[in-house]
Amino acid sequence: MTSAQQPAPARPTSRDVARAAGVSQATVSLVLGDKWRGRVSQATAGRVRESAAELGYRPNLAARSLRLGSTRTALLVVPALTNEFFARVYTGAAGVAAAHDFGVVLYPSPDGTGPARDPFASARASLDGVIASSMAAGALGALRDAGLPLVMLDSDPADPGAAAHVNLDVADGMRQVAEHLLGLGHRRFVHLASAVDSWTFAVRARALHDTLRAVSGASVRTVPAALDVTAGREAVEEALTAPGARPTAIVCDDDILAAGACKAVRRSGLRVPDDISVTGFDDLALATAVEPELTTVRLPAEQVGERGMTALLAVLDGRPGEPGSLPVRLVVRGSTAPAART
Repeated sequence: MTSAQQPAPARPTSRDVARAAGVSQATVSLVLGDKWRGRVSQATAGRVRESAAELGYRPNLAARSLRLGSTRTALLVVPALTNEFFARVYTGAAGVAAAHDFGVVLYPSPDGTGPARDPFASARASLDGVIASSMAAGALGALRDAGLPLVMLDSDPADPGAAAHVNLDVADGMRQVAEHLLGLGHRRFVHLASAVDSWTFAVRARALHDTLRAVSGASVRTVPAALDVTAGREAVEEALTAPGARPTAIVCDDDILAAGACKAVRRSGLRVPDDISVTGFDDLALATAVEPELTTVRLPAEQVGERGMTALLAVLDGRPGEPGSLPVRLVVRGSTAPAART
């Protein structure tokens, strides 16, 4: 028999791994299925993983899925694919998923904020769970009806329909913005608010208004706008021509709106930050692409995705998720300065 006719080497099995590691096949299944904690020692788990790596063993996921009734697939629902924040959330979730032999399907809600339809003939038959990030109120009705485990990111922690929540401390982020501007002497504010009805934007608005309300002489006018540069620019242009004293600072719900606000200030013959300071939220790449660069709140988007996927895996395994909100921090750049005297 020639070398070209030699049979392919037999693929290593879980029995081979068990023999090499000196354990049972059940132990191999627990370790490689990431369900060993509390049942197998860390040293044994390490020995099983090393043996599997040395043998080049890969579990037969299709067979395991049929046996366990699991697809090892999660759905990540986001408001839009055009926002860099959600791309980073996906990157974090997909990294954790891959380490656990899971796949992540990314699905944008139609029109950014409208109701998210079930993208499959049957989500229950196609998925193990759903992760939803920063969705508008009422947007997940169809997916909730599928009865799958649901992990909510950057969403109302009081939502009783979610199996777990992963949140950012966006209230503290907005307080940091307000305190930074107050420290620079600003007292007349415009809040360029997202027109999207979602928990995360409601929390930002409440934190801003509560912080300013506690300061004598501070005032704020809220101007809503759709989440795009043009809408933000038009809303600020209208605010700058309204009767009354001109604002000295514009606080924006995200960096995209802030870019629009900066354009509006310049088109009005004014300067950022000499005449009006502008702040954003999210710290997207856009924040350092505009001139002057934006003072904004940095959100750990990839960590949100990682924590979200970890929470879903915990729910599927009957374990509690990690508690607490992820911290955020203000990044001060060139778009803010002491309040101009008028």
